[in-house]
Amino acid sequence: MFEAEAEKFRLAGIQIGAYSTEAEESLLKEALAPFGISRRNNALEMARLFAVLFCFENEIRDFIREALEEKEGADWLERLPPKIKEHAETRRESALKDSWLEGGKADLLGFVDFGHLAQIIVAKWDYFKDVVPTQHWLKQRMDELEKSRNFIAHNRMLLPSEFQRLYMYIADWNRVIGL
Repeated sequence: MFEAEAEKFRLAGIQIGAYSTEAEESLLKEALAPFGISRRNNALEMARLFAVLFCFENEIRDFIREALEEKEGADWLERLPPKIKEHAETRRESALKDSWLEGGKADLLGFVDFGHLAQIIVAKWDYFKDVVPTQHWLKQRMDELEKSRNFIAHNRMLLPSEFQRLYMYIADWNRVIGL
């Protein structure tokens, strides 16, 4: 009942409760407080890159999923390159055994390595050639992005020039693919 009434006030421009962004910033400051300012600043810069890469990598997974579902039907997973499919299945089985670890475990494509994503596109090139400029274009960007992604995933600091390369390659991908 309170939520229904509160929504009327919110729509009228009256703040009810705390802004979630303020609460999130406060929690973040609290969590980072024990660490030095330099480490916190680096962490926040890397967090921004991680967020961009998270979105980018999952957009590619959706791009592949949508194309393969459209072209091969509902059982498209069965026709992934065998070594890539086997690798992903092994990783998913391992995750399922870790029942204490909560998170998405149903999507097999979520267990495909970043580097394998380009390999899937190349293996199914006929489905992607009208959108992706060339296999060379794809491989070059994905190989370089994978190296930077792995730096970030293993908590190593990148230099600003690498930040710019990541942003440029992702912007290129988004422009070409139509995001």
